[in-house]
Amino acid sequence: MAPQGRGMLLHCENVWAATYAVGDDNGWDFDVDTWPNGKTFRAGDVLVFNYGPGEHDVNSVNQQGYDTCTVSSGAKTYETGSDRIKLVKGKNYFICSFPGHCTNGMKIAINAL
Repeated sequence: MAPQGRGMLLHCENVWAATYAVGDDNGWDFDVDTWPNGKTFRAGDVLVFNYGPGEHDVNSVNQQGYDTCTVSSGAKTYETGSDRIKLVKGKNYFICSFPGHCTNGMKIAINAL
């Protein structure tokens, strides 16, 4: 009787995260709130927020912070002018905390699959 070999089946899947420049050529600026429309985002995708340091910032907030344009304690703030943020599965909310910026459309809400 011939010996039986042991086989192993590996399932490999190449999943590449996409990188998106928020606001495209306009960058992270006013009226960017509609920028995500029509795009499909996945967990692990990277958003790049380009802006002039000292002119804006990026704050990762919850839905209440997004809706009210407020940053609560514990929110992560980015200020480099070229911030790279990896999306987590589910809702991701970002606002600029400079006075009047969020209320003038400098905020985005993204649902990552």
